Amino acid sequence: MTQVKPMRADARRNYERLLKAAVEAFAEHGEGASLDDIAKRAGVGSGTLYRHFPTRQALLEAAYLDRIEALARRADEIAGELPPGEALVEWLNELGLGMIQVRGLRSLLGSAVTDDDSTVATACGACLKVAAERMVRAAQAEGTLREDVEPIEVLRLTHGVATASELADREGRDIRRYLSLVVEGLRRAR
Repeated sequence: MTQVKPMRADARRNYERLLKAAVEAFAEHGEGASLDDIAKRAGVGSGTLYRHFPTRQALLEAAYLDRIEALARRADEIAGELPPGEALVEWLNELGLGMIQVRGLRSLLGSAVTDDDSTVATACGACLKVAAERMVRAAQAEGTLREDVEPIEVLRLTHGVATASELADREGRDIRRYLSLVVEGLRRAR
């Protein structure tokens, strides 16, 4: 087994500065923010950025991993407060709103819910898929969600609804309405 060497103190500082600069740049310019600008903001060269983050996707994931893990944890919190069907809807609303409010997050989550086998499963995608699996299966067991609905489909639909809602008003004011329309179509017929 190969052991991972801990980062030197200067490398760790560069890593942290790069993450901070990336979060700021993605917030201002979305996922298309200039990587060279991010390196400059962090006070490092482009080579240092690419040593830590070989791709834009790797940088996006590192910049938003804490936020995505928090969204995934919210699924459990909400599930402890509401019945499964209601909990799923509330969690999807928070997830969709998060995709609108945090520029770059929607792009990252879009690639996390793809079927493309060449895409390596990311930590971001994995934690959301696990949370969605729990929420969807609980709502199905409760009888409020159709049994043929897959968790990945729910994540993809939420991604699409967030995109549509942002196109409508840039702030996602209608996301609850749009998601409620989608969820009604996913409900089990009574």
